[in-house]
Amino acid sequence: MPVGSTDDCCGGPTTTASGKRRIDWLMWGSGIAVAAGYVLHLVAGKNLTHSALGHFSSGTYELMNTMWWGLALGILFVGLLDRVPRDVVIGALAGERRSTGILRATVAGVMFDLCSHGILMIGMKLYERGATIGQTVAFLLASPWNSLSLTVILISLIGWGYTLAFVLLSALIAIITGWVFDAFVASGHLPDNPNRTNAAQSEVDLSTAVKTWLAGIKMSWSGFAQMLLDGFKGSRMVLRWLFFGVVLAAGIRAFMPADAFATWFGPTMIGLFFTILAATVIEVCSEGSAPIAADLITRAGAPGNGFTFLMAGVATDYTEIMSLKSTTGSWKLALMLPVISVPQTIFVAILLNYLA
Repeated sequence: MPVGSTDDCCGGPTTTASGKRRIDWLMWGSGIAVAAGYVLHLVAGKNLTHSALGHFSSGTYELMNTMWWGLALGILFVGLLDRVPRDVVIGALAGERRSTGILRATVAGVMFDLCSHGILMIGMKLYERGATIGQTVAFLLASPWNSLSLTVILISLIGWGYTLAFVLLSALIAIITGWVFDAFVASGHLPDNPNRTNAAQSEVDLSTAVKTWLAGIKMSWSGFAQMLLDGFKGSRMVLRWLFFGVVLAAGIRAFMPADAFATWFGPTMIGLFFTILAATVIEVCSEGSAPIAADLITRAGAPGNGFTFLMAGVATDYTEIMSLKSTTGSWKLALMLPVISVPQTIFVAILLNYLA
């Protein structure tokens, strides 16, 4: 990596201009806070029961005990997916057929192990390589929290039922949003991707690429150990935001009583409104939003609000909107992302809260 370069915004800067490694304050600060809260609960939890510090430490202890196995499996999945060449996926999604491309983009979004900010680079590259705007937004909406590692963590937090429902519903919203975008392009209401003219030339023969990739894989214990090591290194962006999310969730438990939390963020239209507002204002990566979304389900009794916090945090994220504007050169295309996707999210949230 060149001197003075940085990782993506989720991974954080790695070096200074002089070439020295820069401390990741968010990861280490959040990690130390989580460790301190966990140890404090073990040592003096019973003596701090009715204090804010006690609620923080018990919240940290409960969240980490719930998600530890999800973290372990997540690291494994990151190492596995790191072996899949990204350019193969990018080239395969930049083909001519719009409808099937949206389905492929959604599946790829679920599989990619990147956060809501890191995924933007891949999404914008898709557009530059000739993907339709529908394929691009479907990829962006399906990607951030539907990665395999974060899905496993969500299972540990909220269970199989809600996690599976969230994955399927978010994929459905991604597909519908992508289809609406491309329909507007076909009708002339939105501009088409000018890079589409070279899409056919840049398309990759997926079967050939996969065969080539698999032929180069050699199974060995040393290779497996290296995969785990790479998975741990690659999980830094997940860990830093997940720890920060635990600190936020535990902090909410410490300073907002359960009844007040259920009142403000419960399964009502007012609760849904405040959830959307919080998802728009709070600028955390997808991994950081998972513990808060879990609390919306378990403490506030509002699964729809938990789903909304995950989805609206992506659809209303100003970084994502500005990236779309910069890449496409169109404010109309960028602003249509929340216009099309947020109403669907609200409808699904109301339905989930009603059925809960």
